[in-house]
Amino acid sequence: MAAIPVLPGALFGALAAPALGAATAKKSVRFRVRPGDPGWPSVASWDGLKQKVSGRLVKLDPFFAGCETAASSPACVEALAHLSNTFDIGDQPGLTQTSGWIDAWTSQPSAYALAANNTADVVAAVNFAREHHLRLVIKGGGHSYQGTSDAPDSLLVWTRHMNDVRLHADFVAHGCDAASAQPAVSVGAGAMWVDAYDAVTTRGGRYVQGGGCTTVGVAGLVQSGGFSNFSKTYGTAAAGLLEAEVVTADGQVRIANACSNPDLFWAIKGGGGGSVGVVTRLTLRTRELPATLGAVFFKIKASSDTAYRTLIGKIIAFYGSELFNPHWGEQIAFTTDNAVNVSMVFQGLSQQRAEQTWAPFLDWLRARDEYAFDRPFKCIALPAQHFWDAAFFKKHAPGFMVADERPNAPAHHALWKGDLEQAGWFIHGYKSAWMPATLLQADQQASLVDAIFQCTRRWQVGFHFNKGLAGAPAAEIEAARNTAMNPDVLGAFALAIVAGGGAPQFPGMPGAASDQTHARSSAREIGKAMDALLKAAPGAGSYVSESDYFLSNWQTAFWGSNYARLAQVKQKYDPEGLFFVHHGVGSEAWSDDGFTRIKR
Repeated sequence: MAAIPVLPGALFGALAAPALGAATAKKSVRFRVRPGDPGWPSVASWDGLKQKVSGRLVKLDPFFAGCETAASSPACVEALAHLSNTFDIGDQPGLTQTSGWIDAWTSQPSAYALAANNTADVVAAVNFAREHHLRLVIKGGGHSYQGTSDAPDSLLVWTRHMNDVRLHADFVAHGCDAASAQPAVSVGAGAMWVDAYDAVTTRGGRYVQGGGCTTVGVAGLVQSGGFSNFSKTYGTAAAGLLEAEVVTADGQVRIANACSNPDLFWAIKGGGGGSVGVVTRLTLRTRELPATLGAVFFKIKASSDTAYRTLIGKIIAFYGSELFNPHWGEQIAFTTDNAVNVSMVFQGLSQQRAEQTWAPFLDWLRARDEYAFDRPFKCIALPAQHFWDAAFFKKHAPGFMVADERPNAPAHHALWKGDLEQAGWFIHGYKSAWMPATLLQADQQASLVDAIFQCTRRWQVGFHFNKGLAGAPAAEIEAARNTAMNPDVLGAFALAIVAGGGAPQFPGMPGAASDQTHARSSAREIGKAMDALLKAAPGAGSYVSESDYFLSNWQTAFWGSNYARLAQVKQKYDPEGLFFVHHGVGSEAWSDDGFTRIKR
């Protein structure tokens, strides 16, 4: 299989057709139905499904329909109020955390949403969609940048309410040897990472590898690979998956782990969400918690282009010699106004030791007149058990975390202040690239520095060091090797991201008409900036969750040599393509909207 060329459409067709056979192929679904089509389910059929799931089926209308008369109407004011809170957005089946992408997609509600409470509800939705040839969409956290969390004219499986979290002292995966027992946590598909961190860390005193943004859904992140602030220590979330419960296209509930359905298990570890089934429960390993977690913040600005080049070179060399190890993660941004913005985290170090690490670099800066601090150096450390503790931050460091202040909101629901900008944002452009660790070698740093400088003449670039596994412990790299992610991540020291966007652009909301000329201009500049950066890393892969909607070689960029194997698993568990997401495994067999089959 590794020898088969990965070409859009060709690979999936070559794998799928022989397995189905001529008789089955004649019965293949060629079109999905929309409201008004002859095959669209009758009112009685929808009512039957609603009864089967105890009333948890909801007909969705455009979320801002109340704004049609006036922006000042009570219904419109109420609808707009939801956009100020990412938790509130997530509680609305008709909204997504991203409102769209210029010339790509716009957030629009499904025709119906099934607010699943349990696995049986998910089975009912899958069977109904298959039997009636419906477009099926899955949403948990709803953070998809590429619009995979919603689609008009579809049936939405909404897992938000399947958010239970349960700790295990000695978890043994189904069908596996009892000797494999280990501490773990099981979470429902609709749980957010803040729910997992509250149970595992704040109250349980252990660590689970998850996501940085607390409102991101657990299931979606794990299926895409999954990075946190501390991935340089603990690897990827996908590599920490021990078992999952999955509803496949035939309506069967399957347990997937290393001993049962191992091919399905491998595919959901980084193969992308929503392509091979609906994950309803996940069990992840937990780890010992370090005594201290901390962060370093500052921003420095250069007085000239020449000084800025020197600064870029100095910080890249400093990262390679002092920070390229399991202790350090998160990011450094290089801006268009000749500034470097540092927002790093650390584990396993005291505050004093962290400050000592940075001291030589800070001394170098302070000894030179061409550099000035826009934001002073600040190093903080706190007991690791309180790193996601909303009550602790409210008391000791107000402003770092923002709580969900709605009545009856769970006390632990809070997010980092910087993540507020994600509430409904509209993307102009988004590109990412795994940056190989070879660029940190002394003889290659100059090319990287030049590429970063040229990139910043167009757009800001962020280097997310925790989203590359080079420098991580060997055991974590090997664990990630046994996932479906692009092997490029194993040798990358960072994921470089060049992106930009604007205010929410949900259809129907007041002021939603975007400045398309500006948005498209930004998209072009973002593209040129990434082109400049890639001169130092030609052919670099990309991260499926944070990537370009218009990427042409997405199969190779997201999964590299693993795509052929993923296509086989897709064909085995979903031969008719019930599960479709943009740039998901097997999506090349369908039209861009997922309604028309274009290839076998």
